[in-house]
Amino acid sequence: MARKDALVNLRTILVRRRDALRSALAGDLSLLKELRSESPGDMIDAALDSAQDEISSQLAEVESRELAHIENALERMKSGEYGLCEVCSCKIPMARLHALPYATMCIACQRDSERTGFRPSREEAEDSFAGDVELDVG
Repeated sequence: MARKDALVNLRTILVRRRDALRSALAGDLSLLKELRSESPGDMIDAALDSAQDEISSQLAEVESRELAHIENALERMKSGEYGLCEVCSCKIPMARLHALPYATMCIACQRDSERTGFRPSREEAEDSFAGDVELDVG
């Protein structure tokens, strides 16, 4: 029951973060449009404006990516898949979900994904985990 309560709390956190990101992105984009409509004073001002636009654009990209991850997590909650690793179907530990509420893989699968550079399929993950288990045959 504790895991279920924690998942409900995580949903609340995700919804709040999603709403905050949506507001921030809407404000960032309107601010960028406003700044671009103003005419720059001189070359130094234009260079500073351009650098600021680039930073704002990169920040908006990061926020947009996080927003997509959050929306994916909320969809996984609706379908009942939230908290389960996309690769091996094991439960993702609550400590990981508290640290990264939109995590879609357990730590072992995430590490393997980062090490190899791609996401293994469920079958590949099961095969690699089976090879890690030592059996005492006798």
